[in-house]
Amino acid sequence: MAQKSDLTGRKVAILVAEGFEQVEMTEPRKALQDAGAQTTLVSPEKGQVVAFKHHDKADSFPVDLPLDQANAGEFDALLLPGGALNPDALRMLPKAVEFVKSFFDAGKPVAAICHAPWTLIEADVLEGRTLTSWPSLQTDARNAGANWVDQQVVVDGNLVTSRKPDDIPAFNERMLAIFADAGQPVGAGKA
Repeated sequence: MAQKSDLTGRKVAILVAEGFEQVEMTEPRKALQDAGAQTTLVSPEKGQVVAFKHHDKADSFPVDLPLDQANAGEFDALLLPGGALNPDALRMLPKAVEFVKSFFDAGKPVAAICHAPWTLIEADVLEGRTLTSWPSLQTDARNAGANWVDQQVVVDGNLVTSRKPDDIPAFNERMLAIFADAGQPVGAGKA
């Protein structure tokens, strides 16, 4: 049986634009919160951000922090849900790409599922890494210098990736373990 990860005190940013795959945000977010993490929905959208279920609009979620006010230094880890529209929009926004790259530059853990690695490709952080994603991204990942593999979940250092919603249970388990092993939470030890 897997050991329960304790993320008490950890702050996790969840970066999404309109069109993210709803279950790829809600299920990992619930797992993070159940483990004690504080999650913050970061988005370039104002007020609310609309999720999709495959190709259809789904629920709207309140944006906790506008992207233009977000600082990666205030978070311990990053979750990037997929859905085709979401990462395609994010990778076109320099602020989103910079935000994502900042987590890698600081050695902080990142979890990305489905189409989310498109944003990682744009951030130029995949050279020499092994990852998985939705299969249509494999050529893009390889062109970015990554070793793409077709596996349920892949861990490469501080990066956790999965292919699709069916992989969420394995993705969540590995994400929680990697996020828990990431050292002291931001702000720990400050009086």
